[in-house]
Amino acid sequence: MSACVPARADSARTKHVHPPHSPPPHGPRRFRVAGADVSAAIAVFLIALPLSLGIALATGAPLQAGLVAAAVGGIVAGRIGGCPLQVSGPAAGLTVVTADLIQHYGWRTTCAITVFAGIAQLGLGCLRVARSALAVSPAIVHGMLAGIGVTIAVAQLHIVLGGTPQSSVPDNLVALPAQLANLHPADLAVSVLTLTLLLLWPRIPGRAGQALGKLPAALIAVAGATAVAALTGLRLPKVDLPSWSSHALASLPDGPVLGLVAAVLTTTLVCSVQSLLGAVAVDKLVAARPSLTGRVKRSDLDRELLGQGAANIVSGSLGGLPIAGVAVRSSANVAAGAVSRNSTMLHGVLVVIAALLMVPALELIPLASLAALVMAVGLKMVSLNHIRTVTRHREVLVYAVTTCGVVFLGVLEGVALGIAVAVGVALHRLTRTRITHDETEGVHHVHVRGQLTFLAVPRLSRVLHQVPHGADAVVELDGSFMDHAAYETLQDWQKTHTAQGGSVDITGRRPGTRISEPAEEDGCRCRPWTPWRNHQCERPPTAPPRGTAGRSATDGSPAGNLGTSTGPNTPGTRDATGARGATGGSGAPDGPTGHELARGISAFHRNTGPLMRRELARLAREGQQPSQLFLTCADSRVVTSMITSSGPGDLFVVRNVGNFVPLPGEESGDDSVAAAIEYAVDVLKVRSITVCGHSGCGAMQALLAAEPGGARTPLQRWLRHGLPSLERALPDVDVDVDEQEQKRGAGRARPRLAGRGAADTAERLCLANVVQQLEHLRAHDSVARALGAGDLELHGMYFHVGEAQSYLLSEDAEGSVFELVRETNLTA
Repeated sequence: MSACVPARADSARTKHVHPPHSPPPHGPRRFRVAGADVSAAIAVFLIALPLSLGIALATGAPLQAGLVAAAVGGIVAGRIGGCPLQVSGPAAGLTVVTADLIQHYGWRTTCAITVFAGIAQLGLGCLRVARSALAVSPAIVHGMLAGIGVTIAVAQLHIVLGGTPQSSVPDNLVALPAQLANLHPADLAVSVLTLTLLLLWPRIPGRAGQALGKLPAALIAVAGATAVAALTGLRLPKVDLPSWSSHALASLPDGPVLGLVAAVLTTTLVCSVQSLLGAVAVDKLVAARPSLTGRVKRSDLDRELLGQGAANIVSGSLGGLPIAGVAVRSSANVAAGAVSRNSTMLHGVLVVIAALLMVPALELIPLASLAALVMAVGLKMVSLNHIRTVTRHREVLVYAVTTCGVVFLGVLEGVALGIAVAVGVALHRLTRTRITHDETEGVHHVHVRGQLTFLAVPRLSRVLHQVPHGADAVVELDGSFMDHAAYETLQDWQKTHTAQGGSVDITGRRPGTRISEPAEEDGCRCRPWTPWRNHQCERPPTAPPRGTAGRSATDGSPAGNLGTSTGPNTPGTRDATGARGATGGSGAPDGPTGHELARGISAFHRNTGPLMRRELARLAREGQQPSQLFLTCADSRVVTSMITSSGPGDLFVVRNVGNFVPLPGEESGDDSVAAAIEYAVDVLKVRSITVCGHSGCGAMQALLAAEPGGARTPLQRWLRHGLPSLERALPDVDVDVDEQEQKRGAGRARPRLAGRGAADTAERLCLANVVQQLEHLRAHDSVARALGAGDLELHGMYFHVGEAQSYLLSEDAEGSVFELVRETNLTA
């Protein structure tokens, strides 16, 4: 029922100017542009202007086409697109495609192809298939960009030397010796000057470098070369911008239908993939700036496709180059402090103004300078970081084939060739299974590395039958998939071997391949990462007799768990590590805790150690270089590596009762926490510090239950560091803190969880304690210096043990709020 129904008949005559208990309505909102967006737009404009001209020069299009594309990309794609801070315009990744189209079909038909590519992008955006484009292997995308970069660099090298580029890379390489023999010194000098300024400008040392570094290196390089060429009177080709009245627009396409369709598909593919990958990269840059959290929404990739499609339709119709998201300009936009899409749109407006009013100045720019700038951009597209990444993931073959295909065959052909090789590599990995057998101290080990499919069954059966009858055997499955044929083979052999008096342990390196089955003494079905006693065990109603094997009750599918059993002559059972031992009825060991420790170490040596040995050896050589200091409670339920998905060398961890950070001077002889903070910040140069509290904290419960004036045990002396937190959470409680702290606590809003209130007083204190310890951190000199220099970030975190959920601290108008960490896009 509506709450606005009049209570009396005559109340309908009462007119409210505005709803009760609300502020009076304001007039129409004025359009405002934040100062940060204005400065960012100017920075991006100064980068976009020379690059747009250079890319137009590299494609062979009219130079004005680059300015048209830059303006349309900024205004149209910036307004409609789904990534607010991505800057679109003529991209170096489209240079080869566009140059090939111009050569085959002419400029006007190329504009029409751009329009049709934009229409195709609109269709893809309406079908909401943007996420599907991210399924393309990164090795293919990086290889495509590298091949385009090589093509650009080789072609522009001819212009740098004072000549004219050929139509393909092989032709350019063949013509290069003759070009070197007939180079033009003036063009070469201007190009070398441009490259020198481009390389050295960002590396100017000292305060002068910090001040001058705000000016884009591309602008300085082109402006410096232009000034030198003008002052010395060098005669060399320069930018020629014809009158806008004679600017060529799109016309109906003329050419073979299949060729035009292929051209549209190629343009659509390159534009879309580059724009979507750029949007994902911008999301990462935004996430690295805490000030933008909540202000800039995560990219809507389908809307981004719609924006790019609309921009390409407008650009092609107006005689502009194809448009895509540009990484260089987008990263500059974020780095310059942009906070909304207004910066992208304003940069497009500035390009329009420059194209109309700065024509005489633009016509002073030497073509050799623009060619050198574009050549440098092309070389940067061959990223050593990308090569190292694909090498680490064993996809260097896909990268190399795609790169060579783009260089020697073309973009569409190179990408298709890369996809074919990627599919072949994936099939090869799926079918490549290594099965080995060795004997150690009387135990036969069968190690299966790879996926167990029906193709590997003959080899698996042959190796399994090499294990003698009645012997102890351990089958280690190092893979994540097992089909029905492999399951039946392994299950049948296990039953036969145990019936002949042998024992079989089948273990897996991953949770999906862990294999366990209840035996007489040990019916524990446990996770593979928890061999210790503090876990849940599902005991069967009755233990099966020795020598029997069956499917696990938790999964009866072929891909589920196989049974582990012991033979009739085997005393006791065998655990996941292969060590013999007996357990009690609850799954806890009958022996001392040291036996559990030995079993855990044995499991590490067998399962984890071989996988981590190379990484740990590298860390031993290079030393630790963690990026974060993680300060949390000593509670045994808070496993830092598990809840943060971190590994060796990632976190510098400090644990104490209550995750306290004592204020400087209040340690009473124990400087361990302060020393760890100083070492992490000043020596290890960590970039962030996280204080993590958790639900059900015993320290917080002890703090609430403590009686003033009681005996001062070591624990009670330590808990006094939590009294300011108690004052913050419960300001009405009389605690032993100074008056200044009481005044601060009285005026502060209580920290809370987003979406719900604190479950009880203890949880409220846990939340307040995280916020309070962050304040204590800021009082440490090393932390204060790093925060002032912008080299350090502080984060608050709350881990709810029962829910297995993490909350991150954020500040809003209502105070400190712990926001639930939801699933993120891992491909981003």
